Amino acid sequence: MKVAVTTYNGEIFQHFGTCPEFTVYTIENGEITAEKFSNTGSGHGALLQVLLDHSVDALICGGIGGGARNGLAQLGIELYPGVSGNADEAVLAFAAGT
Repeated sequence: MKVAVTTYNGEIFQHFGTCPEFTVYTIENGEITAEKFSNTGSGHGALLQVLLDHSVDALICGGIGGGARNGLAQLGIELYPGVSGNADEAVLAFAAGT
């Protein structure tokens, strides 16, 4: 499973539409096996395309608007909004099922 997190300096960035980067984690058997940083485009459409290009299954983020939520749903990407703090810790919690 690939999980993307909106990030800035290792922390969860609080607005999907203006996030400067995604950190993409690959989780296998409950273990994080890889992470990758991607520069993002501008606007929801471009950001959704970045997630699609990286075959992302889920997104962890802070705030996110209705248009982006709808776009994620159409792509079949699970959404976990309203998260703050360290991105690595959030993904560890996600992998642990918490």
